[in-house]
Amino acid sequence: MAGKIVLVTGGARSGKSTFAENYIAANGGKIAYIATSQVLDEEMRLRVKRHRDRRPSNWYTYEAPLAAHQAMEEAVQNYDGIIFDCVTLYATNLLLKACNELDESLHYQYIMDEINKLVQSAKSNNSLVVFVTNEVGMGIVPEHALSREYRDIAGLVNQKLAAAADEVYFVVCGLAVDFKRLAVNINRCNHEF
Repeated sequence: MAGKIVLVTGGARSGKSTFAENYIAANGGKIAYIATSQVLDEEMRLRVKRHRDRRPSNWYTYEAPLAAHQAMEEAVQNYDGIIFDCVTLYATNLLLKACNELDESLHYQYIMDEINKLVQSAKSNNSLVVFVTNEVGMGIVPEHALSREYRDIAGLVNQKLAAAADEVYFVVCGLAVDFKRLAVNINRCNHEF
């Protein structure tokens, strides 16, 4: 039996993580949290601390800034519910790794291959997996090429996850709307992300 995937998206400080945490807690069972952040400065240390302080102490945390599919494979075998927070930070980590190791023409394929592995891992058992991501493409076009590459990749990753998800919630001002239920589905073209 395949697991259930839920995608929670929205802007910065929209209430995405809180909604995801409440959603998964309401479904009960043993819960794991896959964190993708790397603490490289004081600001990130404080952000991570706030997230940790908010979570129940009995939730197990995996630190997975890269190769997160491996953490997901283990988590779905051992936990009823998993929160993956956050996809866009994970995409950042992957893009920076790609920039250091691969030709620019290979960045997109490398990142999408990693996301495919993550989705397959999430579907490999009957756990509930809630992915948290950011909508980063709703503002102005970034000035720098790397920022534009990141914005484009983040948007494509979000589309891939939304297509795989059973439910997709958009959170704004702390309020969640079920976008998957409201979405219009016109399948004239079959795009590969």
